[in-house]
Amino acid sequence: MEITDLTAQVRTEHKKGPARRLRQQGLVPAIFYGKATGNIPLAVKSSDLFRLHKQKKDHAFIKLLIDDGGKKIEKLSLIKELQIQPLSGKFYHADFYEVDMNKKLAFDVELNFTGKAVGVENGGELQHIKRDVRVLCLPTDLPDHIDVDISALEIGHSLKVKDIVIPEGLTHLDPPDAAVVSVAAVRVAKVESAEAVAAEGAEAAEGAAAAAEPAKEEKKEKEKK
Repeated sequence: MEITDLTAQVRTEHKKGPARRLRQQGLVPAIFYGKATGNIPLAVKSSDLFRLHKQKKDHAFIKLLIDDGGKKIEKLSLIKELQIQPLSGKFYHADFYEVDMNKKLAFDVELNFTGKAVGVENGGELQHIKRDVRVLCLPTDLPDHIDVDISALEIGHSLKVKDIVIPEGLTHLDPPDAAVVSVAAVRVAKVESAEAVAAEGAEAAEGAAAAAEPAKEEKKEKEKK
């Protein structure tokens, strides 16, 4: 299990004014909460949160290195919520919750699809419906990803959550019949060229002219009489 360090400092003021000043200084107001310690108001660097977000580590385990007036505290945590201002895209607030290494938690684990589906080789199209699965496990049992072999997947078939073999110690939380990946038949639309359409039109005109020819001859014969 990968753990990323994040420096934080304890906030002594909790109102809107001080929080706004923190943001102007490049800091993000945050809170840490856990059953053992209670809530701790924090401030973290916006640049550090941006780095975590860019590296996709904002869903990973984070060791908070908290400075409490010179006293150093370490807390293992996960980001519960990361609020972003919709207009500016800047981080507004972060919630961290304590991780108990002896307690099972719900996690989203990325799926790593391996092999080439036989249905794709036969002209089908691979469709990803889910790229991760939700599992319940101890933090120490959490894998970086789960491999899923799709090489036997044929056209019209799909793999479901219940088909995915997960490591020992993990429990599926998604519905067992939920589809994860499938191979669909590719629909080919018949496109007629302009030349073909024109040729068909010419043939139709010739047929009409040929059908009208006997009528013309009959008319001429009547006029002669």
